Amino acid sequence: MYKSLLLVMAMAPAALTASEPVAAQSADAPLSITHVDADITVDGHLDEAVWQQATKVELAYETQPGDNTDAAVATTAYIARTDDALLIAFGARDPDPSRIRAFLRDRDSLYHDDYAAIMLDTFDDQRRAYQFLVNPLGVQADRIKEEASGKEDDAWDGLWTSAGRITDDGYRIEMRIPFATLRFRPDDGARRWGVRFLRSRPRENPYLYANQRIERGARCDLCSMRTLDGLAGIRQGRGLEITPTLTVANAQSRANRGWRGEGVQIEPGVDVAWSPSPSLTLNATLNPDFSQVESDTAQLDLNTSFALFFPEKRPFFLEAADTFSTPLQVLYTRQIADPDAGVRVTGRLGSDAYGAVVARDAVTQLLMPGPLGSRFLLLDRPSDVAFARYRHDFDGQTSLGAVTTFRNGDDYRNALAGVDGRWQRGSHTLTGQWLRSDSRYPDELALNDATPAGDALDARYNFSSRNWVVDLQHTRIDPGFRADLGFIPRVGFDQSFGRGVRTWYGAPGAAVTRVWAGSLVDLVHRNDGQLLSRDVRGWIGASGPLQSTARLLGGTRQRFWNGRMFDESFRQLYLEATPWAGVRTELVAQTGRQLDLLASQLGDFTKVDGALWLDIGRGLSVILDGSVQTLERDGGTAFRASVLDARASWQFDPRQRLRLSLQGSAIERDPALYSTPVKRRSRDVAAQLLYSYKLNPRTAGYLGYSHGGYADGDQVRLADRDRSLFLKLSYAWQPGA
Repeated sequence: MYKSLLLVMAMAPAALTASEPVAAQSADAPLSITHVDADITVDGHLDEAVWQQATKVELAYETQPGDNTDAAVATTAYIARTDDALLIAFGARDPDPSRIRAFLRDRDSLYHDDYAAIMLDTFDDQRRAYQFLVNPLGVQADRIKEEASGKEDDAWDGLWTSAGRITDDGYRIEMRIPFATLRFRPDDGARRWGVRFLRSRPRENPYLYANQRIERGARCDLCSMRTLDGLAGIRQGRGLEITPTLTVANAQSRANRGWRGEGVQIEPGVDVAWSPSPSLTLNATLNPDFSQVESDTAQLDLNTSFALFFPEKRPFFLEAADTFSTPLQVLYTRQIADPDAGVRVTGRLGSDAYGAVVARDAVTQLLMPGPLGSRFLLLDRPSDVAFARYRHDFDGQTSLGAVTTFRNGDDYRNALAGVDGRWQRGSHTLTGQWLRSDSRYPDELALNDATPAGDALDARYNFSSRNWVVDLQHTRIDPGFRADLGFIPRVGFDQSFGRGVRTWYGAPGAAVTRVWAGSLVDLVHRNDGQLLSRDVRGWIGASGPLQSTARLLGGTRQRFWNGRMFDESFRQLYLEATPWAGVRTELVAQTGRQLDLLASQLGDFTKVDGALWLDIGRGLSVILDGSVQTLERDGGTAFRASVLDARASWQFDPRQRLRLSLQGSAIERDPALYSTPVKRRSRDVAAQLLYSYKLNPRTAGYLGYSHGGYADGDQVRLADRDRSLFLKLSYAWQPGA
């Protein structure tokens, strides 16, 4: 372990002296966008006179897997504007149009298809950028890229139109993006945005083309975007959107021999969004429908002591979600389980970004953390919720921020506040955060400490260049720290982490395009000094033909549990490939020695995860995702568990979809190998049939039926558990649009 630690630490000084170039602002002259009076019909034909007047941009560079080499195929982008919208088109040539990968899909699901895209940094501050992507059949995706974290979050949904069509020499794409969809500086005079045009062409390799050079290892990606002028006088319109919603549901559960429920429930609601200026947005919601139409990905809560994380999917919390991000996840909006109403404000003023939310939650969900595990609890009582975030950017590379969260109810209170900062120069980035919390919990929870309080401290260093990535991190969280609106499942510990990765790139035309190797050391101590875990890992990986990736990983871990130290080990093989258009596979196989937490004994562990994505024809897709794991010890099988998540979708056109999902899990244990009573077997299954029609992300209709069942102990047949029939309608109305 100490040799691995020395290896990681040795990487840092070597990386600090590296001389790889760091991207600066592009030396290319700014693009001047053409102002046109006529609008377009978005149909993918590019036959309007507008496109003869539009500014033309050639995508001349291959940035992946090539290193800014000449693009193998020609792509031309066109951009113009009216007073209230951006007009974008792409003419993408291909020597063999039959190999174009394009399928009818649900929104935000096109990332393995051919597509064309535009990125827009509308504040020209290199902090965040909108991305709009369209495949050759007109399917949309949009997302926000945050420079500080490098994350590309497709949870954001904008209102815009697109179309695409495949031709004899490639494909054509049209987009119309209303300025009302974007946020930008409310300048009266000239404006300047950052812009980048991209094309993805997945074949034997995932080729990516751009209109400019993109340097590998550039620490600031958005800093190299070409600038866009000619935006004076653009209008956002009234900036008002009213979205009424209606949910009708009849849910029942099985009690003894009969079905019971509350009958048909009708829940109207309304969301209002108003942008009094292009850089400020106010949102309000009354009796919101926060039901999740799409089911969560199946996870197996087995042999883990920490609570499971599920991503947020509810629209009210997804708007401007990146505004509230901090190094430690002090905000996890799924903790707001059933709000009756909410108000949100987000905006930017000069170098300042801010956001705040106030809501009333009908129930109070708690994540109770500790040094060795965590669990969710639910208080059947309402609470008031508030959180706010502020950040000041000094020069695009240095920022200071503050965050606070608050939740209050009967005999309950949790308050948190803290500051954070980020400093970046060239390849080096430092971030830090300090937080303080104070809480009071009701007596009914019977906690050892009903009024905990404590601090949390997080400090990180990152070095990133063409060939090296080095991460160093130290986190300390007191036992009494609580982030009841966040997802911090462990408290009462000190963690020191180091990771180093070296990457080699293949020569142009080489079969292997990239090879990388790395190692990490992760040390966790309880606040009293007790070692909780010592994790040492090393890996090597490569990318090559058939869009393939292979990785070998191995490591050891010393782990403290139930008053003792245990020595775990593991070996893992990861394989991913796209052997044919419309067929993508993934396999993860792992073996080693692992601790059975329920018995506090080591065993021989085997786990296989596999996934298969199939696109059949233009609109039918099938996803199969499953895993099987076993733990052998003391001459028997302590447990065997499996989980399956199967989904089949028929996309009739870009707006209509019929989807069937089936999720199931099964766990078998040998009671003779446990000193405490355990269930010999348990099974769980859930199915959902869903029809959806989406005119746009907020004007949509859903009709669905779901059914669940289970079997415990010696039950042979599954017993019904719950069923529901539901209808959800929403309509986004923009007065004066």
